[in-house]
Amino acid sequence: MAAGARSLEFRLFAAFFAAYVLFLYGPMLVIVILSFQGPEGGLTFPLRGLSTHWFVKLSEGLGSVDIGAALKRSLAVGLIVMAFTVALSVLAGLAFRKKLAGGKVLFFVVVASLIMPSIIVSLGIGLEFRLLDGVIKSAFAWIGQEEMLAEFGTTMGLYTSALGAHLSWTLPFGLLIMFAVFNRFNPAYEEAARDLGATPWQSFRHVVLPLIAPSLVGIGMFGFTLSWDEIARTSQAIGDVNTLPLELQGLTTTVTTPAIYALGTVTMVVSFCVIGLALVLARMLARRQAQARS
Repeated sequence: MAAGARSLEFRLFAAFFAAYVLFLYGPMLVIVILSFQGPEGGLTFPLRGLSTHWFVKLSEGLGSVDIGAALKRSLAVGLIVMAFTVALSVLAGLAFRKKLAGGKVLFFVVVASLIMPSIIVSLGIGLEFRLLDGVIKSAFAWIGQEEMLAEFGTTMGLYTSALGAHLSWTLPFGLLIMFAVFNRFNPAYEEAARDLGATPWQSFRHVVLPLIAPSLVGIGMFGFTLSWDEIARTSQAIGDVNTLPLELQGLTTTVTTPAIYALGTVTMVVSFCVIGLALVLARMLARRQAQARS
């Protein structure tokens, strides 16, 4: 059919899709444009000049907020969450391939964290660790360790309560992806490996893992990006430090210059770099699989 003979339904659908894409990516584009304003730039249009002035200001810091430290914290916890999400999702996926006692209950417990409001999950984790703090302080007092009691602060922190809060968000997605992967997985490959004398570990290492590797890249990407921009589940369970999204949320009420848009652009670039790297790696692994089969 010629391009000029498109039906009315097609044109309406195309217009709706274009509006959806604009609604989805328009705000990102606006933030990027406004972040490149000149020194006299404001928070709204029209654009006043064109420079990297606000990125320089961002590198110098925004008041009392240490953006560099917050960025490092978010990157560190994102990478750890990514590693835990991939490892635990694979282990859980392998376990659920066989009939698992209490498997249905365990599955619903894991997925339930997606149903609960994120702020409620965060409040629950924060309360849990405060109760743990009370138990530890009582134990120190009971054994007479007054010095340790005086020095003890809290068990809440970036790599304890905050890490658990992020995993409660990323693990269900990783598990659901692994279910889909293993539902399509052909067990004949493992049977052939066992027939050739491979141990269970060798079968997993040389057969299963290379076949599911592209999917693991996707799980890792989900784990990092979901952790990278998480706010609600972190807010009540972070302790005395902040991740970059929490700092950004706080800055929206105090910073009145395009420097905050520059920060938004930096975080956006990091996200797109991670996604791009994951896609390239997944494509390389898929190509390697195709070459191995041919």
